Amino acid sequence: MSKQDKILEALAQGVVELNSDLTKAAALKAVQEKVDAFVAINEGLIKGMNEAGRLYEEEEYFVPELLIASDALYVGLEVLTPHLIKNEKEKKIKLVLGVVEGDTHDIGKNLVKILLEVGNFEVYDLGRDIPAEDFIAKAREVDADVIGLSTLMTTTMPQMVKVVNLLKQEGLRNKIKVIVGGGPISSAYAQSIGADGYAENANSAVNVIKRLLENGNVIQEAIA
Repeated sequence: MSKQDKILEALAQGVVELNSDLTKAAALKAVQEKVDAFVAINEGLIKGMNEAGRLYEEEEYFVPELLIASDALYVGLEVLTPHLIKNEKEKKIKLVLGVVEGDTHDIGKNLVKILLEVGNFEVYDLGRDIPAEDFIAKAREVDADVIGLSTLMTTTMPQMVKVVNLLKQEGLRNKIKVIVGGGPISSAYAQSIGADGYAENANSAVNVIKRLLENGNVIQEAIA
């Protein structure tokens, strides 16, 4: 195993094992060894957070463990984020992001935000439990290209439909793309509500949105 691979494994391990000290040490090591910060975040920290999420879904972890894992993630991000290389010349895509009304689970949304910002998106994060009308108002205010909707609850999925329908009512549907994601969401559901794109996880969100704006609807594409 290479030195970089060992660092990436330690970053993921720190998050999964709920160990902020290990995560910070691995992040500092990544900076010292000049590991690309994006790689360290994506293939280390977020890989670990995805594994913690899997353990949560399988009921090996519960909400307290998931929160501690996210704390470890943010400790690592604090070290690595200042070392990200951004392309300031590329035109930034404006994206309004949030968790739909009725849902307060925002760890997945926060991961998406991090990777979008790394990918040179201009992200307007509304937070969690956001009414459909607020997404529309913010998108209009900032002249957004995309609205990103997240939920972890089946009971709040209809709020995504409401956002799509409000865009139609406001005459903005052809101008603003809608991408959806979250635990209970599938490409089939996204297609059924008239969304333009679906991201299976935080890692895929950046590429999905870029392809969406270049090629139109990507709802039926397989997301790796």
